Amino acid sequence: MRICIINTGGTITCTGSPLAPMPPDRFAQAVTGLLGPALAAALPGDILHLDDGLRFSDHGPGVLDSTDLRPSDWCRMARRVLDLYDDHDAFVILHGTDTMDYSGAALSLLLNVVDRLGLPVAALSKPVILTGAQLPLFTETPQGLALNPGGDGLANLTGALRAARLRLPEVAVFFGGMLLRGNRALKVSTTRFAAFDSPHLPPLAEVGIAVRRGAAPALPGPASGSHALDASPARARVRAQLEAVAARIDDQRIVQIPAVPADHRAADPLLAQMIRAALAAGATGLLLEGFGEGNIPAGDGAIEAALRAAEVPVVIASRAIGGQVGAFHYAAGAWIAATGALSAGDMTPVAALAKLMILNAAADHHGWDRATRDALMTRSLAGECTPTDRLQGPLLPGEGLTAADGPVALLNDPDRGPCLMQQGRVLWQAPGPGLLRMRGDRLVLIAPDGHVAWASAAGPAPDAVAILTAHPPALHLVDPAGQVAPVTALPC
Repeated sequence: MRICIINTGGTITCTGSPLAPMPPDRFAQAVTGLLGPALAAALPGDILHLDDGLRFSDHGPGVLDSTDLRPSDWCRMARRVLDLYDDHDAFVILHGTDTMDYSGAALSLLLNVVDRLGLPVAALSKPVILTGAQLPLFTETPQGLALNPGGDGLANLTGALRAARLRLPEVAVFFGGMLLRGNRALKVSTTRFAAFDSPHLPPLAEVGIAVRRGAAPALPGPASGSHALDASPARARVRAQLEAVAARIDDQRIVQIPAVPADHRAADPLLAQMIRAALAAGATGLLLEGFGEGNIPAGDGAIEAALRAAEVPVVIASRAIGGQVGAFHYAAGAWIAATGALSAGDMTPVAALAKLMILNAAADHHGWDRATRDALMTRSLAGECTPTDRLQGPLLPGEGLTAADGPVALLNDPDRGPCLMQQGRVLWQAPGPGLLRMRGDRLVLIAPDGHVAWASAAGPAPDAVAILTAHPPALHLVDPAGQVAPVTALPC
């Protein structure tokens, strides 16, 4: 494999006191001179290129501590990957740990383009793996630079390079022996070498004596050769989106407000004041971290009124590290849905913030209206959340789908079978229990005894995806070329 190592800075590249990133050319020389034989032994036959062409500033070394990265710097990283795409089979990005999870989430969205239903029309086809270290890779000695023997830098660098050999077509974070989906990772420790975790998704892979695939399935990658970034038209599509986002993303003001125990029953509670202050200061979006399943105190109506007055997207995430934002079915949060606020599902607050910034910045370029952008916010675009509006496999009894663009649900009742509902009204009901699944180019209902109780008309292609929408309220079969075939109603 031809693997490109892109240097952005971070602790792994630092030396001195106080620690500061080395100039990229000096770091590249140190890696080649001090680690060349070890890397060659660990990666026999692979060709490594240490790229020093990414610069965040014309002053100094051009690299940054990740604390100083701005959203437009995500675009610089994505642009560098695109510039080098044809010449390499995989990319390892050296990055500081402070904001590595933000960059992992952002790059996954910047290196893919989706349509209005959230399906990829230009997709990453090669691994992009971010890694770094809690301690510098090298240390200064009287004789010059030497490998830092007590650090984690070498294990993370070689682990990321070995994980790249899996050729998983997505953005990932490698740290502490684990390959995590980039938009699911969170920094969880400042002192342990296992600094990152993925509370909502198992690892994609683990690196130890050998490289083992993890429990989480990798993203499928491009649906066809024309969708892959290897193809010039697809890469041009990503570049056009990237430039549009880069021009506007630093103007995004997404304000993140945590719910904390406070004066919620006061006439004008602090949380309501914070929401109004953020909006008055020009917030382009609000990210509220609620309690538990996303519960926000109503504040005797004051907090609800503040949210209803918001003319920008409001996303509700959970301050809990694990789990997800539910359907707001506790009394303490049941009023939230009526304000138009969006559920983050099992997105981390880090991924939700990066996603909202990018969708806001890309909306005009794609011609997305508010409803489309809001629906995309809740859909899974690059594996950042669990899809709830499409069949990923069979829809088993007790499971269901919810539309991203309105209050429509498809519930597979264990006794009655699949039922399509809109705000409590039954639109269609299957004649009996079973499971729904794609079989070839059709959606079929398989009864408990295994016979096919119903089958849809043929879809546009065998690899079509069944997606539930509210406008109109129906299941649709959508193929990679964007052809849509509505599923006729199940027999009542």
